[in-house]
Amino acid sequence: MTSPAAEFIDRTLQAEGSEFRAEEEAERIGGGLRFYGASVGAVRGTVRDAGRRYRGLAHDEVTALAAELWSVPVFERRLAAIVLLQGQVRMLRAHDLTRLEQFLRDAGAVELVDPLATDVIRPLLDRLDGVEASRAARIVARWGADPDPNLRRAASRSR
Repeated sequence: MTSPAAEFIDRTLQAEGSEFRAEEEAERIGGGLRFYGASVGAVRGTVRDAGRRYRGLAHDEVTALAAELWSVPVFERRLAAIVLLQGQVRMLRAHDLTRLEQFLRDAGAVELVDPLATDVIRPLLDRLDGVEASRAARIVARWGADPDPNLRRAASRSR
């Protein structure tokens, strides 16, 4: 079942897309992802509009929406999940690294890994302290030694 917010974002991104741009991006980025051909600006604007339309999302609703967007291997949906998390990074917690790790494993493109690492994971790590900071540091250190290149890349960019 699709949430109204995810449905709004998906429908809007498709409407903002261009077949020409989708083909160009698929050729340039690849990664086994599909592309709607929506610009980065359109993705950001769509997430902003969704935030206005679906105000007051709590932590669990934000992370569930991000997971729902990420679950379909479409570049713009996954980028929208990152933009959503960027805007709500202050509500993320150390235990959200488990979900973010799965996003990294499934990313399909460094063009998704890098902003997830630098604009979501790094700010999350920067604001943790105490036990949460120690736990998060161990997780990121484990990523640095993982065979998955996306995790290793994220570990190097989130420090």
